[in-house]
Amino acid sequence: MAKILAIGIATIDIINTVASYPEENAEVRALSQQQTRGGNATNSLVVLSQLGHSCHWAGVLINESDSQLVKLDLQQHNIDYSACQILETGKMPTSYISINQQTGSRTIVHHRDCPEFSFADFQKIDLTQFDWVHFEGRNVEQTQLMIAWLKKHYPTLPCSLEIEKPRPDIENLFASPDVLLFSKQYVQEKGFQSAESFLDSIESNQIISCAWGEDGAWAKNNKEMLYSEAYPPEQVIDTLGAGDTYNAAFINALINKQPLQQALTEACQLAGKKCGHSGLNDLINA
Repeated sequence: MAKILAIGIATIDIINTVASYPEENAEVRALSQQQTRGGNATNSLVVLSQLGHSCHWAGVLINESDSQLVKLDLQQHNIDYSACQILETGKMPTSYISINQQTGSRTIVHHRDCPEFSFADFQKIDLTQFDWVHFEGRNVEQTQLMIAWLKKHYPTLPCSLEIEKPRPDIENLFASPDVLLFSKQYVQEKGFQSAESFLDSIESNQIISCAWGEDGAWAKNNKEMLYSEAYPPEQVIDTLGAGDTYNAAFINALINKQPLQQALTEACQLAGKKCGHSGLNDLINA
């Protein structure tokens, strides 16, 4: 078991399942609705906790009623949030999500009135207790300071960075983490048509991975390029959080000193399992 810290956001997810995605200006009835905790970093921690690790989250909580849902969910999954910054004003970030029952795809409208976790708060965390630190690729200026601080004061502490979407100057974060986890969305918006061509364009000694949905995933270490096929479920039920699940499984395998090919395969397998499973609760034993 490793002790893992993740820095990122938690959200309130209001999820409507619809028979098919509505056209503009249409009115449709939701087949079901649920309200859950979301957010990339905390999603990955929920999976890592189920994989047997001691998980800790550093982010921002607003002292308002909606944050209770986040706290209760984290407590349910044994995730420590004592490193969080607690604010008296603002609103927890909220994602309004439509899941298409036909395809399992998810469409998200996000609203936030909540500042990002700061470098000043990160400096207060005792990093000597952790075996791995994971960052969401957001809040670029402050995250760059965090990664630089970690590498200066704790050079042997491995860290990973998730890059989900293009953000101004996000490339400034790429040089220092030991592991880079790119999304298909980021790669496509950068003009590449495949994960392999994107990874080929990067000269680095880091471990770099990119998941490509139903086409599988690629990883690169130095010049070695590896591939794993996808493991789709019999029926796609819910793709929300599949990327976060992939990242968690990949990190878990690396922490357990598995070969990179096995890390890639295990990440694809668990992400595929997630797509056939509603939510993240009880994912490992489903």
